[in-house]
Amino acid sequence: MIPWEALGTASIPGGGELRLMRRGTEYSIMIGGTELMNSRLSGSEEALATLAAERIGARRSARILIGGLGMGFTLRAALASLAPDARITVAELVPGVVDWAKGAMVEVFGDTLSDPRVTVAVEDVVETIGRARGTLDAILLDVDNGPGGLTRSSNDRLYGSAGLAASLRALAPGGVLGIWSQGPDAAFTARLGRGGFQAEELRVKAGRGRGTKHVLWFATKPGG
Repeated sequence: MIPWEALGTASIPGGGELRLMRRGTEYSIMIGGTELMNSRLSGSEEALATLAAERIGARRSARILIGGLGMGFTLRAALASLAPDARITVAELVPGVVDWAKGAMVEVFGDTLSDPRVTVAVEDVVETIGRARGTLDAILLDVDNGPGGLTRSSNDRLYGSAGLAASLRALAPGGVLGIWSQGPDAAFTARLGRGGFQAEELRVKAGRGRGTKHVLWFATKPGG
């Protein structure tokens, strides 16, 4: 079996460190002994974008915010699903992840970052959401491992009641908040409803065929 090769580390603002690993053509991003993402398991991240695009429909000059660059699977699927006049902002907290996308993982990303529809902001997506006021058609969050979190306790600022209220304010009427999670969270589903969203929870395959499933929430702002 081909051994894993360490390609680099990236410091997480506020504490912690990510590691980028490669085995042949397979890539993995880890924190400690926990794998956050793997290039062989992209199905649920892609579904986050494609299913959100279905829900917002053919909006003129759609504005999309993606929280978390990761391995670029959500971004690539969004580019394939949205019209040429769409505008996509990707907010990535860890500068090293952006560096990997342009260097060590360029074969995974291809030319996605050079698409004229894409802007990458190296900042906390909480700040990006906070500046928006009813202007976003979709917010797609693939941050940490979902509402439960692994890497930053401050992710509560996204998934807690105050964070959900900020996302509601940032969305246009009929806009969609899409959230990726490693697993289910009944309390979070209820929180979305209390926060004023019309929410649905789906389980989707992480990869092709049988195997692991991840959870996606799509929470729609009333109106539109």
